[in-house]
Amino acid sequence: MVICYGVIGTGMMGREHIANIAHLPGAEVTALADPHPASLDTAEGMAPGAARFADHRRLLEAEICDAVVIATPNMTHADVLGDVLGADLHVLVEKPLCTTVADCRRVIDAAADHRGVIRVGLEYRYMAPFARLIEEVAGGAVGRVRMASMREHRFPFLSKVGDWNRFSDNTGGTLVEKCCHFFDLMNLVMPGRPVRVFASGGQAVNHRDERYRGRTPDIDDNAYVVVEYDDGARAMLDLCMFAEATHNQQEFAVMGDAGKVEALVPEHIVRIGRRGEHSIGAVQTVATPVEAAFAGFHHGSSFVEHQRFLEAISTDDHPDSRSQSLQALEAAMLCVAMGVAGQESMATGLPVALADISP
Repeated sequence: MVICYGVIGTGMMGREHIANIAHLPGAEVTALADPHPASLDTAEGMAPGAARFADHRRLLEAEICDAVVIATPNMTHADVLGDVLGADLHVLVEKPLCTTVADCRRVIDAAADHRGVIRVGLEYRYMAPFARLIEEVAGGAVGRVRMASMREHRFPFLSKVGDWNRFSDNTGGTLVEKCCHFFDLMNLVMPGRPVRVFASGGQAVNHRDERYRGRTPDIDDNAYVVVEYDDGARAMLDLCMFAEATHNQQEFAVMGDAGKVEALVPEHIVRIGRRGEHSIGAVQTVATPVEAAFAGFHHGSSFVEHQRFLEAISTDDHPDSRSQSLQALEAAMLCVAMGVAGQESMATGLPVALADISP
């Protein structure tokens, strides 16, 4: 049986999904939707024979897909999902779920009776080093988790169609658009629930000399974010988007009363240190090679994400299927709420309780 996919939004990330699906046994892209003709033309060359539509609603009406991938600009997710969730297709929507908590809640309400599998594209959890770190922490390598630290030092935001990602009202802000990945990783390793966010950051270097229809981009390019959890543990994000002259783009470390585990990307190694067994400079180093059939932009993690999505589709009649979809949406909404809280904290200079953002 071949699962037929429609891809809604055929810009950079939409084409990344098309390439991953092309390497996935039992899957085929049969439909494409995008209001931008040039994007559709490029995508059509990657999925020969796929039907093309200028409007995603026409794709849904054609009833030629079993599943859809939504890779449209962030600010459109809520409305596109509002249409898609009425069609009972399997759905993989790119991160962030939406740009506001209110829109996330609207989507979750609409998904309550949805019969298909729903997943959110938080693929960093499937990067081989991060997946190994999560496994080690779950297995007790660090004991009781007390701290986590994520550092991303990287290049500026890439150009997108219409440069929509240059403005916070389109993206939700950098801490929503980009950093939802990192809040997701934090929440996966922290035993508690996040309750308060304090952030300091802004726009120091990137895009300040650009103009779009008379507007200057307002997207932040650096931040420090501290997240406090209800069990007393805390996590920190160190983000710099004018640091492409660096060795590892991401370094994620988790510390507990029994030791420390850290994952490095793209060095693709995990270091495991246990108190009483290892000392500084003498920890265990584990290689985590990319074993996905297609590496793509995200070191094979998008391919693994698609594998998991296809597996979920194949077991869609399982009694836990709907609850797993709702859990995925709730987890994605929490990441958005943390980003929104961080953006508010940067604007006010004050810590923000998540209960005030997402009651």
